[in-house]
Amino acid sequence: MLPFSYAARNLFRSKTRLLQTIGGSALVVLLVMTAVAINAGMARVLSASGSEFNVILLGSGSEESVQRSEVPDSAAGIASTSVRGISERLGVRAVSPEIHYMNHIDLGDGRRAQTLVRGVAPEALRVHPQVRLTEGDFPKAGEVMLGRLAWRKLGIGENDLRVGSSIVMNGQGFEVSGIFAAPGTVMESEMWATIGDLRVVAQREAVSCVVLRFDDAQDAAEADLFAKQRLDLELTAIRESEYYGKLREFFSPLQAMVWITAGLIAAGALFGGVNTLYAAFASRVREIGTLQAIGFGRGAILLSLVQESTLACLAGTLVASLAALVLLDEKTIPFSIGIFVTEVSPGVAITGLMTGILLGLLGSLPAAWRCLKPSLPAALRMS
Repeated sequence: MLPFSYAARNLFRSKTRLLQTIGGSALVVLLVMTAVAINAGMARVLSASGSEFNVILLGSGSEESVQRSEVPDSAAGIASTSVRGISERLGVRAVSPEIHYMNHIDLGDGRRAQTLVRGVAPEALRVHPQVRLTEGDFPKAGEVMLGRLAWRKLGIGENDLRVGSSIVMNGQGFEVSGIFAAPGTVMESEMWATIGDLRVVAQREAVSCVVLRFDDAQDAAEADLFAKQRLDLELTAIRESEYYGKLREFFSPLQAMVWITAGLIAAGALFGGVNTLYAAFASRVREIGTLQAIGFGRGAILLSLVQESTLACLAGTLVASLAALVLLDEKTIPFSIGIFVTEVSPGVAITGLMTGILLGLLGSLPAAWRCLKPSLPAALRMS
């Protein structure tokens, strides 16, 4: 076998070629890591946003979009007294009527942005226990409460909207009363107002949905039975986790497009790397023939060439990993219903490492095989 140092020294025979190989492999690995981080981040936030203990009562035919749903205002009270198993604390049942309204917000300095506004009552905190006030108070009439990532959804600076700031929605002014956190969920990018205020702003009498929370996930079937019995209310009951699961399926074409785009760019970079290796190995056919003449077998030479290519690609993987930590880790990306955060998790890092190894193997084998193909006499006569 050829010593490993032989492959390592050959890397520096042409610094330009080495930089091209490192740069190409770094681009491919970074694209793959980006695709994995984006898809994982979107899947993670949609999975975390739905609870097995929550059931959403929607208007029939609106199972795929709570914003289009209309539920009679009386449904919350009827469900509270009719459905068994609903969580209850201090005599108050966990039933939250809500209005979900996508609207443009005027920020007071000429800027205008779109975000999801959720009209809620204090009972919303009972059905969404992951929501925690980090600053200020729950909104009263004429006030709104912002998720801690709402600034990213609005496309403004993090400190542009703080407690005490003002916004305008459909010509009506609101004061920011508080900031809340709901780690890992789409709610962190929302704006919450009182259900009475949003009813006026959205000009609607019905609510979008009624959210019920159960102590036992098995009791959620009671909500489905209630919806089927009360045909006059025209309701459909769906678990919150199932609702966000359907949203995940809805966004699957977007995730596929991320993979396709990354794959096309990566393929171009891969073919460029293969051409670089072809040029690099083609000029060494006589050297390879000499190695065979002094007793090294073709398998040993092939392994050395693969080692050389893999070392360069792993160097590119290291560069890509460092770039991913700077460009991808803890970055927030807005999409239609909220915000998700990308992470350079162990899974993303391992995917990048495996990509770098595969690049080293797949990129070097065709070029190495072409160099080893000539017979020994023909290889020794090549210039």
